[in-house]
Amino acid sequence: MSDRKIGDVILDVKNISLRFGGVKALTDISFDVREHEVRAIIGPNGAGKSSMLNCINGVYEPQEGSISFRGKTFSHMNSRQVAEMGIARTFQNLALFKGMNVIDNLMSGRNLKMKTNIFQQAWHFGAAAREEHEHRAFVEGIIDFLEIQAYRKTPVGRLPYGLQKRVDLGRALAMEPQVLLLDEPMAGMNVEEKQDMCRFVLDVNDEFGTTIVLIEHDMSVVMDISDRVVVLDYGKKIGDGTPEEVRANPEVISAYLGTNH
Repeated sequence: MSDRKIGDVILDVKNISLRFGGVKALTDISFDVREHEVRAIIGPNGAGKSSMLNCINGVYEPQEGSISFRGKTFSHMNSRQVAEMGIARTFQNLALFKGMNVIDNLMSGRNLKMKTNIFQQAWHFGAAAREEHEHRAFVEGIIDFLEIQAYRKTPVGRLPYGLQKRVDLGRALAMEPQVLLLDEPMAGMNVEEKQDMCRFVLDVNDEFGTTIVLIEHDMSVVMDISDRVVVLDYGKKIGDGTPEEVRANPEVISAYLGTNH
């Protein structure tokens, strides 16, 4: 890990319970996230990891509990309001615009930052033209950062899967989030693609100062890049601590890691 300074609690999840009819997806989950850290959420399939991210970014509304961001508790927030607060999200299943090129996909992430209205943008003059120029310059910086300059004008649907995941990360970064929620960013990647993505996640954390909350199945990745790890199993929290503490937790070993680890 780098020598960056981990700050105070930026995101505080308290006693979250989520039910779908009679099915309990999450039961009394509490954990916090500190500024500038990489916080991993792990657990077997069906443990409730994506449901937890969906509660944080306003897709689901939990029946119980509260979520605080920078000391402000919010409830009944939709995804756009959460994004405006400074929390961005990538998804397990890519939600990119496959027919649009890389630049336009990243520009869609700047939508929240645009002040001119849709009519000004359509005519593309004056303030709207200046604003678009500024946003495109910002997006070009992200393209350079993610080393995808060669694909700027390529329709995203034509890119290899690993590069599409990088574009998805870039679109989230275009929102300039304070907290970035990554839902299995390395899923489906080969070893080389995973190494690249790990490097970019750590660079985002170091260079942008972005706090990362990460769901990931690859335990070697989790242990290498995380500051702290929270472990879910059947919608309940069974472990929380440093990678070393979690790796040594008997309940985690039996539920997730397996006895050979």
